[in-house]
Formats: sequence, C-alpha cells, structure tokens
Amino acid sequence: MAPNNRSNPLALAVLSCLYERPMHPYEVAQTLRHRAKHESIKLNYGSLYNVVEGLEKRGFIRITETVREGRRPERTVYEITETGSRELIDWLSALVTTPVKEYLQFEAALSLLPALPPAEAAALLRQRSGEIEHKLSFSKMTTENMRKAGLPRLFALENEYVEVLMQAELDYVQTLIKEIEGGTLEGIEMWQHWFDGDAAEAPLKAPDDLPEAPLKAPEDLKGRPPPPQPEH
Repeated sequence: MAPNNRSNPLALAVLSCLYERPMHPYEVAQTLRHRAKHESIKLNYGSLYNVVEGLEKRGFIRITETVREGRRPERTVYEITETGSRELIDWLSALVTTPVKEYLQFEAALSLLPALPPAEAAALLRQRSGEIEHKLSFSKMTTENMRKAGLPRLFALENEYVEVLMQAELDYVQTLIKEIEGGTLEGIEMWQHWFDGDAAEAPLKAPDDLPEAPLKAPEDLKGRPPPPQPEH
C-alpha cells in the first residue's frame, strides 16, 4: 500500500484480523467490537466494506469462499495474501516507530484561547477538567475489570496509553486553571487588558510586536541527520 493510502487505521485492523485467520467482513467487525478495538479505531459497517474492497483491489486480501448459513445472505470470506502480510508488518512498524504530527482539537483551542476572557476560559477549563476526571475514572474501572477477568495486560495496552494521556492532560489543565485564576500565567495582564474595555474590540491575535517563534533547530540538534519521514 502506498504511503498516501495508509491513512485509515481500520484497514490495518482488517489486515490484523485476517492475519489470524480467514473471515468475512461481518466477522471482522464482530471480532473488533468484541475486543473493544472500536474504542481505538473508528468502525462502522459502511466504511468497513469499502476498506475490504480497497484492500482486495490492492492485492492485500483475496476471496477464499462464499458461505451461506440457513436463510442468512451469502457472506464472502477473505484471507490475507503474502503481500498483505508484508504490508501489515511494514505499516504497523512505521506507526510504532515514527511519531507523527496529529492536529488535536484541544491543541487548536489552546492556540486560540486568548479570544476568550481569562475568567471565562478558566471556567470552561474547569468544566473540561471535570469531564476528564469522569472519563479517566470510568476507563480505570474498565481496565481493572479486564484485569480481574484475567485479560493479560498485553491486550489492554491501548487503554493504559489513553489513561496516561488523560492523566497528563488533567494535570496540565488543572495547573493552567490555577495559573489563570491566580494571575501567575505569563502574559495574563495583557490578556486581561484586552477585555477590560470593550470586549468587542478585544484582539483575536497577539500584538504584532511580539517576537516570532524560532524556526531553527536548537543548537544541540544541529548537525544531526533529520529523522525519518513518517508514512501516512
């Protein structure tokens, strides 16, 4: 699969299922849901069949048989090809190896936060903090139930990773709230000044005389070879 066709993790999940054994698309979907992979990979039946069709066209999977159970519609069973097995390993290896830039919605919100008055921003961040705490608590309970059910940690690594990210975000948001409300956030005087007069005239961007962010690599990175480019 060319790098520009590696943008849909659902295709990778399909290859992974068929790497275990031949399945029909509905069985693939049921397997992913049973293993709660839909929590990490967006899954719907319409897109699944489109993905299966695309993988077949590229020669990564092939039809082995068509089966019918009782009065149910015929189901086409697929198996992974040797080319598909190589693609699975190459694609998964690239995802594990190379960090890529992901445009997170909260990151975008933080970059535009000065458009809100400081007090309002802090109040909204406090709401977010509560939401994260709730989700983190539920996730930890789910992970603990999986552990008690005897599921090895290997099969819950994605849960563990998400919990680490949520905890880090929670810590950051709570610290940011304290800095805004305590007036210790660097630049907050300027931020508050924008809203002390007519809020409608508050600027939505930093003043033009602020220094630009450096675009050059730090001194300790100069001379090093560039990192490998991610494959999408």
